[in-house]
Amino acid sequence: MTDTPARQHRQVTALSRALPPWSLLAAGAVAGGLLGGTYGLVRTPAYTATSYVVAVPTEKSDTATALGFAQAYGRVAPQLAVLGDAQVWAGVPVKTLQDNVRTATSPDAPMVSVTATSSRPDEAADMANAVARALTRHAGDAEQSTHVELQQFARAVRPTEPSSASATVTGLVGASAGGLLGGLALLVRPRRAADRTGRPAAVPGPAVAADTHGQL
Repeated sequence: MTDTPARQHRQVTALSRALPPWSLLAAGAVAGGLLGGTYGLVRTPAYTATSYVVAVPTEKSDTATALGFAQAYGRVAPQLAVLGDAQVWAGVPVKTLQDNVRTATSPDAPMVSVTATSSRPDEAADMANAVARALTRHAGDAEQSTHVELQQFARAVRPTEPSSASATVTGLVGASAGGLLGGLALLVRPRRAADRTGRPAAVPGPAVAADTHGQL
């Protein structure tokens, strides 16, 4: 019974040597593709919706000023003062807005994009529009001092398709990763076989043998 593990190890080693080298690549690609495809199927899909607001200068301001305030409003949007009002219209907690709403600005246009992500398409649109509405309201309260008006440029619409990767994409990514791991295992395999063979025993040369005979 003590020889069973050693015998099994020898059988596995012999089997691995009998298999063609490309079998490691194929096995890795198939296993990775199955794992990636399964992950894409069981994962909850994510939907993304984006709303846009634009900064418009008043008669006492100019385009450069509006561009600067658009950058500032993009940084203010994720703050609690704005999200506190947005949660009422979105119907979700502030924590949900903080984790799933992102804003972005452009260095060339006085525009702020508000992007929301959710497992429900209608909720994603509601969150993006709620944050954009709250941001516009806060900008309106400071319009007398900033001389910049923030207007809604485009409302977020209910997405029809998920923004997360499909099962086909995750399967292809998994197959690529599995094939890569199989290729790495194929590169390591000859080195391990060479280490198991060991180095040949050193044989003394003729000169050394002659010296030994003379000493005797």
